Amino acid sequence: MLIHTENISRTYRMGTGEIRALRSVSVDIEKGEFAAITGPSGAGKSTLMHVLGCLERPSEGTYLLDGRDVSRMSDDELSAVRSRRIGFVFQSYNLVHQLSVLDNVMLAPFFARDHSRGTKARCMEMIEMVGLRDRATHRPAELSGGEIQRAAIARALANDPLLLLADEPTGNLDTETGDGIMRIFDDLHAAGRTIIMVTHDPRIADRARRRIRLVDGKMDEGMKR
Repeated sequence: MLIHTENISRTYRMGTGEIRALRSVSVDIEKGEFAAITGPSGAGKSTLMHVLGCLERPSEGTYLLDGRDVSRMSDDELSAVRSRRIGFVFQSYNLVHQLSVLDNVMLAPFFARDHSRGTKARCMEMIEMVGLRDRATHRPAELSGGEIQRAAIARALANDPLLLLADEPTGNLDTETGDGIMRIFDDLHAAGRTIIMVTHDPRIADRARRRIRLVDGKMDEGMKR
């Protein structure tokens, strides 16, 4: 089991009040699964992804990632898990505009403190895999939206992560370009990657092999597994 959460909740304090973004969410995800987190606006989709990506801690409950209890880790330990075990793809891309595609991809092993020989070659391999070999020296301003997202996917894969998390990866793209991005995710899943994707688009969610639907911060009882 790659992911096991047991009754995780996430509460935010706003002045004198509280907002419960997640309420006792329990979910198991096997290695190699491709799951989509869906639900209406405000359902807690991004909050769940932030917890699974170790960007936030659950306020209550337990989260095991590959058998390790990350919900009890120190900040430094969580940072190491994020940089070495998890790859992130965001709707807004989050590339550094002053750097080339190759340099952006190489940021991933840099922040993971991986200075081993062959790092540059591995990053180029990821760039070629997403179809950007001829654009490796270009900066984001010289790329289309689809090419920028491909570069972001290459960066997310540079450290060979256990888990790939994608937050609305096609949200800023037209339908045809978004379909091209989803074909990359299809290929990654076929190769055995574990992928969890947040999306509000039912058509995109259908590309996943499983849906995890949230309503008001809780698992939809009809979607539990």
